Amino acid sequence: MGAYILKRLLLMIPTLFGIMLVTFAVIQFVPGGPIERIIAQVQGTDVDVTARIGGGSGSETGRSGDVATQMGDQSAAVKYRGAQGLDPEFIKSLEKQFGFDKPAYERFFIMMKNYLTFNFGESYFRDKSVIQLMIEKMPVSISLGLWLTLITYAVSVPLGIRKAVRDGSNFDIWTSGVIIVGYAIPGFILAIMMVVLFAGGSYFSWFPLRGLTSDNFDQMNWIEKILDYAWHLVLPLIALGISSFATMTLLTKNSFLDEIRKQYVMTARAKGLSERRVLYGHVFRNAMLLVISGFPGAFLSAFFAGSLLIEQIFTLDGLGYLTYTAALQRDYPVVFANLYIFTLLGLIVALISDLTYTWIDPRIDFESREV
Repeated sequence: MGAYILKRLLLMIPTLFGIMLVTFAVIQFVPGGPIERIIAQVQGTDVDVTARIGGGSGSETGRSGDVATQMGDQSAAVKYRGAQGLDPEFIKSLEKQFGFDKPAYERFFIMMKNYLTFNFGESYFRDKSVIQLMIEKMPVSISLGLWLTLITYAVSVPLGIRKAVRDGSNFDIWTSGVIIVGYAIPGFILAIMMVVLFAGGSYFSWFPLRGLTSDNFDQMNWIEKILDYAWHLVLPLIALGISSFATMTLLTKNSFLDEIRKQYVMTARAKGLSERRVLYGHVFRNAMLLVISGFPGAFLSAFFAGSLLIEQIFTLDGLGYLTYTAALQRDYPVVFANLYIFTLLGLIVALISDLTYTWIDPRIDFESREV
């Protein structure tokens, strides 16, 4: 197993490098980079931006080293549209400050070198380091991802087992109907409906509309804080988890049905074992192999990928919304840092999922096959 883990870890290096390289190359052709955005602001109403990005040598010296490592925009030779009337020296200072005075390949390798030590530099438009921004948004994403995954497994696995045991019964039929209807409703549509019905939109004000905590959270005792925190999570988790419940429940049911119909189950029953012992002593481990091994991936998906619209509807400022706004603003340090971390975690989680297979079923040997 050690050799297999080493191979997978070594394989992560070219995979991560390739994903970053392709994304960096694509960005070269995206119009409207940060310098063009700043020029538009300078020529429009937001004149204060000049004090922030080009006002003095101290500011430029302090940021240019970090900023230059982050860029994936057009080269310094780009002719910025609408820049007529601006001092060419001002534009050159912007190019130097943001790193566009270097060739694209040099910017890329400097960026990757810094990323090896998790040096992501500073955001262009937020006056904060990228790491600081991500740490600030992390509680929202962790809350949504962790609780969504735990609740989904806690509800879906027992329900799926129950449906498999009572396959074809009235219970199985009506629960399948409810699950299919829930799966068919988009999460953001359900979120809007719940806001209208239960969060003071038009009818009831049973749940809060925004944030993870109330304004007086600091004045509450620990029991009140727990209840307030849970109260704020109810509607977002329902909106996020409605499709996850359906997928996990049906996956569990089908996994158990496949195992229940196998010959070893019939043999165990013929030996006089109780149905409970057959189900949980023999079927459970084999049937849950696929379900449990997917836990790390399910958490990562819920943590990073599934909450952008829900965050917007419930005013939850998490990593999903941070990456989205950074892409719109061409805040490339934030975009590339999130891509790097998400990709790295995805590769690690894929390895953990494989190792989970061997933990659940020691008969599986990944070293006997090619990576």
